[in-house]
Amino acid sequence: MTNKAPMTMTQKILAAHAGLDFVHPGQFIEAGLDVCLANDITGPPAALEFEKMGGGDVFDCTKVVLTPDHFTPNKDIQAASLSKALREFAKEKGIVNYYEVGQVGIEHAFLPEQGLVTAGDVVIGGDSHTCTYGALGAFSTGVGATDVAGGMALGKSWFRVPSAIRFVLRGKPGEWVSGKDVILSIIGRIGVDGALYQSMEFAGDGVAALSMDDRFTIANMAIEAGAKNGIFPVDTRTREYLAAHPCTAPGMEKHPREFAADEDAAYDSVVEIDLSALRPTVAFPSLPGNTKTIDEAAALSVKIDQAVIGSCTNGRFSDMETAARILKGRKVADGVRCIIVPATQQIYLDCVRKGCAEIFVEAGCVFSPPTCGPCMGGHMGVLAEGERAVSTTNRNFVGRMGHTRSEVYLASPAVAAASAVTGVLTDPGTLV
Repeated sequence: MTNKAPMTMTQKILAAHAGLDFVHPGQFIEAGLDVCLANDITGPPAALEFEKMGGGDVFDCTKVVLTPDHFTPNKDIQAASLSKALREFAKEKGIVNYYEVGQVGIEHAFLPEQGLVTAGDVVIGGDSHTCTYGALGAFSTGVGATDVAGGMALGKSWFRVPSAIRFVLRGKPGEWVSGKDVILSIIGRIGVDGALYQSMEFAGDGVAALSMDDRFTIANMAIEAGAKNGIFPVDTRTREYLAAHPCTAPGMEKHPREFAADEDAAYDSVVEIDLSALRPTVAFPSLPGNTKTIDEAAALSVKIDQAVIGSCTNGRFSDMETAARILKGRKVADGVRCIIVPATQQIYLDCVRKGCAEIFVEAGCVFSPPTCGPCMGGHMGVLAEGERAVSTTNRNFVGRMGHTRSEVYLASPAVAAASAVTGVLTDPGTLV
């Protein structure tokens, strides 16, 4: 007779996709995939591994999603060659969800916007920030190129079932405190390995106070605490988002499946977070866990050379609106470059139609097409030796955005925009 134990939200999703009644932490399972994702960096090596495995057809031409976004628009011949290889693989295999430059955006903003991921899905992607989709109540995680190849061939993947940490969010965040500040505060508290191969599961009445964009940002950076995934419960906000973003891809139907943790599910630890007590937060070089409140940061008068607002972490329209609110009627400080990168073509268009683009240009910003470029020092804002950037991206490792002796300070769009105006790390509340 089998003894069924209570499960966390992640464990329930994995059990369902493995065809099992229950799973337990540490167990190795083979689970079916709803989406297998790759980009212009990870897709070409995955395609090579796919052919080494015997080639043939992908398991489902509608469930493989290929998005050129990292070095696009192509910055050099090597980048162009990678994009060409991805394009040719997609055409050869008849992959429906290949999105060319001009259609696509930054993958982890683009897929939810297009309804390609829904609640209850299992998603693997050749990018560490694939964990973003946990905001929708999906299990999603980043994997290597070989695992992507296996996923494209078989439609399933091996997983070691993670244990979990429960983050109980209480109250409501104050003005200028966003999802970026929440996750930076958490990583600062538990460390960059504080959730190593664990599921970060969010709960509590404070979840309802977070917008979907806040949740995307928080789930996106779960990997920066070492987590296997981050995941939010499916609530009214989630359902409204999913209803507003139906999947229209040819031949691809998406049906949300809601999973909830058992009340007596076991967690390795429980962390209580009072959202009302948080302040805008900055991660100093060179780890996302090296955090200070904006009050501490502003007191140090840290001079910056560049501000970047965008990426899969903070390139959504609400982020653009926040930046525009601060930049309207102001100018970027002398000696500072401000680069703004909307995450998708739709967000770019929204910025144009709703006046944000005009505000950015009049303030002296560069308004870029969608690309991951600046985030990992690929193009569009590479830092020189000795330069400092405040960025809404997700990593500030040594050399992440350019020279190994440059520095990156991670912050919210509000802090980044305010700092672009003053030239030093600045509390947005002092400007608006």
